[in-house]
Amino acid sequence: MIQNKIIKVALVGNPNTGKTSIFNQLTGLNQKVGNYPGITVEKKTGKAKINSNTEASILDLPGTYSINPTTIDENIVIQTLLNTKGKDYPDVIVVVADVVNLKRNLLLFSQIKDLQIPAILALNMSDQMERKGISIDIELLKKELKSEVVLLSSRKNIGIDKLKNAIVNFDKNNIEALADISDRIDKDFFDKIRKVFNNIPLYKAWLYITQMDNLEGLTNTQLLLIDELKANKEQLKKYQHKETIYRYQLINTILSKVYQVDTSSASDLRSKLDRVLTHKIFGYVIFAAILFVIFQSIFDWATLPMDWIDGFFGDLSLKIKEVLPAGMLTDLLAEGIIPGIGGIVIFIPQIAILFLFVAVLEESGYMSRVVFLMDKIMRKYGMSGKSVVPLISGTACAIPAIMAARNISGWKERLITILVTPFTTCSARLPVYAIIIALVIPPQRVLGFFSLQGLTLLSLYILGFASALVSGYVLHKVLKVRSKSLFVIEMPNYKLPSLKNVFFTVVDKTKAFVFGAGKIILAISIILWFLASNGPSNFKNAEIIFENSTLSTVEKEQKIAAYKLENSYIGIMGKAIEPAIKPLGYDWKIGIALVSSFAAREVFVGTLATIYSVGNDDEDNTTIKKRMAAEINPDTGEERFNFPVGMSLMVFYAFAMQCMSTLAIVKRETNSWKWPMLQLFGMGLLAYIASFITYSILA
Repeated sequence: MIQNKIIKVALVGNPNTGKTSIFNQLTGLNQKVGNYPGITVEKKTGKAKINSNTEASILDLPGTYSINPTTIDENIVIQTLLNTKGKDYPDVIVVVADVVNLKRNLLLFSQIKDLQIPAILALNMSDQMERKGISIDIELLKKELKSEVVLLSSRKNIGIDKLKNAIVNFDKNNIEALADISDRIDKDFFDKIRKVFNNIPLYKAWLYITQMDNLEGLTNTQLLLIDELKANKEQLKKYQHKETIYRYQLINTILSKVYQVDTSSASDLRSKLDRVLTHKIFGYVIFAAILFVIFQSIFDWATLPMDWIDGFFGDLSLKIKEVLPAGMLTDLLAEGIIPGIGGIVIFIPQIAILFLFVAVLEESGYMSRVVFLMDKIMRKYGMSGKSVVPLISGTACAIPAIMAARNISGWKERLITILVTPFTTCSARLPVYAIIIALVIPPQRVLGFFSLQGLTLLSLYILGFASALVSGYVLHKVLKVRSKSLFVIEMPNYKLPSLKNVFFTVVDKTKAFVFGAGKIILAISIILWFLASNGPSNFKNAEIIFENSTLSTVEKEQKIAAYKLENSYIGIMGKAIEPAIKPLGYDWKIGIALVSSFAAREVFVGTLATIYSVGNDDEDNTTIKKRMAAEINPDTGEERFNFPVGMSLMVFYAFAMQCMSTLAIVKRETNSWKWPMLQLFGMGLLAYIASFITYSILA
């Protein structure tokens, strides 16, 4: 028993076993998300108070079916568990298994047990046992597996205290291997390995030979043996196959003693639901209806909190000017930082609602059915069924979505998925769409029920997804790469979403979006404020030019502010690009926002907030939405953000690749600048042409 110290715990398990739910139950909000050193794979860690004098540092490792990795994410598991000197090397491993699919889950447990690291088997989803007609002899299972076994339900918070007790009382000496693979495969072969690797467990040495490329801390004799054995690849594959067969034989023997299923008492609701939700007609209708509800809710539910946030930041800017003495610092706060941050915070309600629905769909098990449903469609467009996961994930953010494409084994399918994923409407586009829709689409109801604004947003999401499919089809025909991959997906059981898991997901993802975008917006807001508040010599002549005018004091101040903005550094830059964007219906102010938003799309709104704040010296609390609505086109005398301009802008953002972070990830995933540059210029050209056509038709 370890006391008065931190126990390092690694959570390992198959996908869809509830591993992340257990992580959330143990750590609560005391979580930290980062990346593994040198690789863009998400790393989740957290602290858990086990008892009054013991704390656990918990690492949630990526889901894997076997310790033999087939993807980059799965490779993280073996890298962590074999690196005894690494800071993430655990004192004890908690292997999370699903009681319904115990046979498959125990393959991973048997492999980890043979690494001879203290291991605890956490049997999750115990609340489903009665409904499924399952009974398990836990005490006999402990004896057979030579390990502690805990029965729990993370969804109903049952057995978590027992798991904590097992963690704090783990036996560091209980490292007996479960399976002796040497006698079952080739005794002479493994005796040779055992002789050279006499200081580590045999199974760990076997994994060094079959799975590891970067080997450190080994002797020359050990390295020479590894090179010798690796030369015969066919033999190694044969032995790995024999190992898997032997492990399943052992697992079958154990389960025959401890695991029983009474099919007469089990209900088959899952099959009934699957017949409807994956139906070749009704499945698509139901999926479309769910999307419709999501986008209706994004506008209907978020209106009140968004209006409150909008007014709050307008009042805050005014209060800053009233309380602080006039000067550069006050102007920076009131006209640069506060409007810029307000321009992104206002969209937290809509983004949180989007993440809420996505989390519920994933938690319930429905998202896997969507992936299965869309497989036939995806194959026609040069992608694997697994490509649906990145495309759907892209509605949150293209960066993790592109990283999720690592699970696609075929290079051509994976490359096409990476290239087309940025077309799907990510949450960074949502602030742009939301404010433009609010300006140019009336808040009317269609048929007395459907929100016209919600329908517009749904149409933009459909446009993004359709663009991804069409682009995939074109790339499939153009790219001459031979590749083929199989589509394999697990259908998890249906379950009621855990409120705690949904809450943590929404908080984590919203926080990541706001703080990730906030850093960029804050920096750009300060730069834009400086460029808009300073200029060459004629910039300072505004007061002299309007000194003898007959305008009222308020009108004179507005004229001076507008003149300064137009002749500032940023005004000069905007005027320079205005001829190129005028055919799209944009002026130099919108041009500045377009250019600045190439860092990240959501910067568009923050940029306009900063520009209009600097260019408006009135003393009211006019918010960004009102200022954009009041902007006038001097050539026509009409509203700048009218229907043609609004639609042109939304079409531009639907197609343009405006995210430097996404381009960096594409470069990293493809190991070439060729593909991100193709995305940047190809999508940019498409956006320009589509926006030009849209404006020309509607104007």
